Amino acid sequence: MPEDPALPRSVSHPRYGRLQFAAMGASDLDAVVRIEEAVYSHPWTRGNFQDSLYSGYQAQTLRDVHGELLGYFLVMLAVDEAHLLNISVAALHQHQGLGRLLLDQASATARQRHMRTMLLEVRESNQHAAKVYRQYGFTEIGRRKNYYPAANQTREGAIVMSLPL
Repeated sequence: MPEDPALPRSVSHPRYGRLQFAAMGASDLDAVVRIEEAVYSHPWTRGNFQDSLYSGYQAQTLRDVHGELLGYFLVMLAVDEAHLLNISVAALHQHQGLGRLLLDQASATARQRHMRTMLLEVRESNQHAAKVYRQYGFTEIGRRKNYYPAANQTREGAIVMSLPL
């Protein structure tokens, strides 16, 4: 993804100080996959991330001043809709407002590219994330049965949410 000077590249955080957004690249994937595997029961694979980058999806990382990867997001743009495919904060840095910063940046990225709506799916069991999305302004627009893989070869439903941009 080319750098876009209209989007914030650096933000201030009360705990972490200056944080930097940057386009996700192949060199980020080892750290991204480590976070993914630590925070999800059914994580994306390195190949999933590589395919997303190759497809030109909007993918950004968030790092502290020491270069530590704190989080990332991937958004697929289609016509006038942005689909938030993945958003993650490293386990040790959750509940510090970093998810909101990532949502801000993902939304700004989509608006800059003239998207009108952002969509996402969240596991029905992930009530904390669903609450964060609702507080951000997302509303539930539907459900997808058996959308996610779950324990013991079962499936779990997804809540589909939408945010006007």
